[in-house]
Amino acid sequence: MERKQFKTEVSELLHLIIHSLYSHKEIFLRELVSNASDALDKLKYRTLVDGKTPDGELRIDLSFTEGDKRTLTISDNGIGMSHDELNDNLGTIARSGTKNFLQGLTEDQKKDSNLIGQFGVGFYSAFMVADKVEVTSRAYGSDQAFKWVSDGKDKYTIEEATREGCGTTIVLYLNDEGKEYGNRWQIENLIKQYSDHIAYPIYLAYDQNTYDDKYNVTGTEHKVEKINSAAALWTRSKSSLKEEDYNSFYKDTCHDSENPLFYLHTKAEGATEYTTLFFVPAKAPFDMYHADYKPGVKLYVKRVYITDDDKELLPTYLRFVKGVIDSEDLPLNVSREILQQNRVMNNIRTASVKKLLGEFKKISEQNPELYTKFIEQYNRPLKEGLYQDYANRDELLELVRFKSSSVDGYTSLAAYKERMVADQKSIYYITGSDEAALKSSPLLGTFKEKGIEVLLMTDDIDDLVISSVGKYKDIDLKAVNKSGAMDDFLTDDQKKKAKEEGGAIVEKIKKALGDRVKEVVVSTRLTDVSAVVVTDENDPSVQMQQLLKAMGQSDYQGSAPILEVNAADPFVKRIVDSTDESYVSDACSVLLDQALLSEGVMPKNPAEFARKLHSLLV
Repeated sequence: MERKQFKTEVSELLHLIIHSLYSHKEIFLRELVSNASDALDKLKYRTLVDGKTPDGELRIDLSFTEGDKRTLTISDNGIGMSHDELNDNLGTIARSGTKNFLQGLTEDQKKDSNLIGQFGVGFYSAFMVADKVEVTSRAYGSDQAFKWVSDGKDKYTIEEATREGCGTTIVLYLNDEGKEYGNRWQIENLIKQYSDHIAYPIYLAYDQNTYDDKYNVTGTEHKVEKINSAAALWTRSKSSLKEEDYNSFYKDTCHDSENPLFYLHTKAEGATEYTTLFFVPAKAPFDMYHADYKPGVKLYVKRVYITDDDKELLPTYLRFVKGVIDSEDLPLNVSREILQQNRVMNNIRTASVKKLLGEFKKISEQNPELYTKFIEQYNRPLKEGLYQDYANRDELLELVRFKSSSVDGYTSLAAYKERMVADQKSIYYITGSDEAALKSSPLLGTFKEKGIEVLLMTDDIDDLVISSVGKYKDIDLKAVNKSGAMDDFLTDDQKKKAKEEGGAIVEKIKKALGDRVKEVVVSTRLTDVSAVVVTDENDPSVQMQQLLKAMGQSDYQGSAPILEVNAADPFVKRIVDSTDESYVSDACSVLLDQALLSEGVMPKNPAEFARKLHSLLV
């Protein structure tokens, strides 16, 4: 017998589950049954690839014992686990990022049962209701079984065992919190509530008393009954299903305690036959912005499970979508490499994206309140699509939303276009990290005076995405924090005059700042501040340059900004009038750093900035 210690993060997790989630303790059965269903899926596929058939009916069996020492047993004849898999899957869970997950939990989140399923640690929910758990498993293709045993505290053991056939049997020794689940009616109710749509039959074994005509107990009859519908819900017609059927299926298969925001069930017939059932979760998946995110769509071929780990089933910007694709036309032994280049799969993917985007558009038009909830969770990934999916860019431009200087909440580009004032030539936007700061930006002064709306873009990818789009329905998209923002409002003569009048100012400040700035220009729009920084039309914005550095490109130097100065400002006038070279040097440096600070960029040398500022104040 091997005796091993749980890793620290596992012990912390067990403590969290046992002490913080009792109000949701019944979800343990959902998690264990879902794990059993996954094991059956994997065996079905594995035997298919090997050209074999599973031994007997693929099924999940439940049984219990009553009395003082109640137990609950969940057994399957699925893929099973080897010694190493038992150790890796049940002894360590570092692969799920649990340590970081634990550190980031708020008190409210600690009470959210959904987190168990989300983080792939469903097995450990068993310790909410059991003070000891035994797992006996025999891997497919192996003659040797192994038993894993733990009390859920700090240690576990693994030893050789016997088991007839491959699969896994879990025995829970129920504690005081879990003894209510050693009961036929409670088990049936939980299966109906959480696991009715599992695609494999779930059988419950129990003993039932027999009675004579006078209701005296005459004996006991052992019964085994199927207690779930075991129907692949997506194969049923939409007319036969109710909303609660979809919600129940989603919660069971996607490990979520909330109903989805909405779902889309389609059946395609003709040259390519397939069925899709997609769900959009009410809350964005926790790993949506992780490079190793878990795809949410499972692929079936003729109701045979193939994979749930293929990121090619939908484009990455739709990675939040959960559900099922079931094809009638793919070969049953399709490999993942072939899958990525398969014409049928490409057709299904293309059509599925069109269907989803069409559904989003319909909801935006027919149910704005629901669409706002959708946008609050998934606006950013849709923007990624603008950059990734050129074929659907026009559709995505109608779906993305932005904050605005003129209206509350979110607005679309189409709505902005309708509100454009007479003779307005472009759609204007400003990028930054904070909505409140953008609304008060001095760069908006001229636009407010003219009654022109400016879109406020605060997502870190807006710079990259919107600059790649360029136009909306033949209308230019212009950033007001770029150097050419005022070109629409000035004639050539006005531009020439401003350049001539600012010649001395520009020359003096540019000489003092040197290569810290790309250019110095006299502003035609500033009234309340001394200066702002903008970037050249072809350069990334200040925020984008900061993002590139934050992404690990520490050697990224970026492009020097353009300093736009207010010639009428008293501070700028003092710089122009001064003959003290030391004063001019410090003043110009502070002028630039203040402009950068207003854009959220810290001076490269804060101590030096503070010294120069102090010298100007005394």
